[in-house]
Amino acid sequence: MRLSWHDLGTPRADRAHGKTLEVVGWPAASLGLTRSDYFVLTAEASCCAGCVPNNPLAVIEVFADTELAIDGGALRLTGTLHVETGDPQQWRYQLRGAKPVAGLKRRALLTASPLFCLPATAMAQADGMAVDLHSHAGNLIRAAYGRDSLLEVAGPMKQGGMSTICLCIVGDSPVIGSSSGRIRPNRNPRPGELYDFSKTQFTKLHELVRTQSLSIVKTAADLRAARSSRPSVIVTSEGGDWLEGKIERLDEAYQRWQLRQLQLTHYRPNELGDIQTEPSEKGGLTDFGVEVIRRCNSLGIVVDVAHGTFELVKRAVATTTKPLILSHTALSDRPYPWTRLVTSDHARAIASTGGVIGIWPVQDVPNVSSYAEAFARMVKVIGVDHVGIGTDQLGLLGPSSMPSYGDLPQLAAALRTKFNDADVAKLLGGNYRRVFEACLG
Repeated sequence: MRLSWHDLGTPRADRAHGKTLEVVGWPAASLGLTRSDYFVLTAEASCCAGCVPNNPLAVIEVFADTELAIDGGALRLTGTLHVETGDPQQWRYQLRGAKPVAGLKRRALLTASPLFCLPATAMAQADGMAVDLHSHAGNLIRAAYGRDSLLEVAGPMKQGGMSTICLCIVGDSPVIGSSSGRIRPNRNPRPGELYDFSKTQFTKLHELVRTQSLSIVKTAADLRAARSSRPSVIVTSEGGDWLEGKIERLDEAYQRWQLRQLQLTHYRPNELGDIQTEPSEKGGLTDFGVEVIRRCNSLGIVVDVAHGTFELVKRAVATTTKPLILSHTALSDRPYPWTRLVTSDHARAIASTGGVIGIWPVQDVPNVSSYAEAFARMVKVIGVDHVGIGTDQLGLLGPSSMPSYGDLPQLAAALRTKFNDADVAKLLGGNYRRVFEACLG
């Protein structure tokens, strides 16, 4: 069930009595207070408590167990909705046991001052079994350069119910940069440079895992056992550039770093093939790319063809004996030049292997409703068995529809307006789990 501020005062809102609610709104309290365990919440910002709407049906009364900061703009809160019907002159709606929820971004709240009523079924679907096909969570990219520290990953995963993320190093990181709104290669790598830096990144990834008490998924049984109560990661590389044409390095990464997912290309046409965002140089997937796919199939490494051209994907489909994934993209049948989106035919090629496409949280209006709609568009083309989550967390140049794993229950609730419970479970992680098991056995 989903509510908006416009539902307040209607029977629809009254039926949410006693249910868990997540609300984005603006707090108002007594003049001068910066922290309080009691205040009111409105759909729009007001200058002070005296400007709160004089309408008992347009305000939510907030009762928190501890004092909350209320001087920093809009808040995202969760709590139990109580509908007060005894006195028509008092506030009708109360949020009891209110607690703050992390992950609020200004761009997101401008497009949605929604309230999400999250019944137990939606929470259960988000809890424990969800998988993100592509993530840079933890600030891994910058931390590998020593520019910044690692950020918390395990806490938001537990909060939102995300059990497993495919956590990525970036194979071409030292030789790419942003130019004219695009990420492009800016120089040729020195011999051995990308291989050496991959070891730095893998080391930092393992440090994150160790310091935050995460688990590494190495087998299909590990993924079957994974739950958000003790979150796990699948060691992933975005780009096989560090192979530098040497297939034996794939075996080394499998053994030494527990690599279990490999994206062939990123933002640099490399020894494995061509990319969507640069002119074709290789004619698609190279012969070395074919060798890498076959070795991945043999070892038990999931092959990801994100960023690869359609020509690369078609040869990969003809090569692989296991399902492919395309970890982070969205659907467009009228793509712009250098787009990272895919056409229906491109998507169907992935589905033909039994694979999964991760949906990117990048839309014109980035909120959870638009994100759910992007899932629905892809499902319409390739079916509900071939779609999953691909957040690209902390890897996006712009705003995200799901900036925090703590937002996952909202996505589950939004998907439930379009799909039944069994299909939502597939989209949140069941489909990827099937592919992982098929690839690793």
